[in-house]
Amino acid sequence: MQVKYLKPILVASALIGLSQWSGLSVAQTADQLYKRGLAATCANCHGTDGKGVVDGGMPLINTLTSEQMLTQLKAFKSGAREGTIMPQLAKGYSDEQLTTIANQLGKKQ
Repeated sequence: MQVKYLKPILVASALIGLSQWSGLSVAQTADQLYKRGLAATCANCHGTDGKGVVDGGMPLINTLTSEQMLTQLKAFKSGAREGTIMPQLAKGYSDEQLTTIANQLGKKQ
């Protein structure tokens, strides 16, 4: 294949790939993405979906129900529960955002 044809082929491949990807993103509403994005902020410390690393130093939060998680988040935010970083992080979210996070990550009953 000649090099002069390589660029158009790559561009066409990229456009086809993007069109396929954008079709998938249309299936998710902005609200769903917002909720998942809020919950994803917890993954830095607690791992994807709160499963963390056993004995990794961070609490595993995947065992908490949504209600239990919300109670803990609000306790960190109010100062009723002490912690190293969580009180600071929790204060950065509105109560509505904390509810969303708890609902996204907490176990469904």
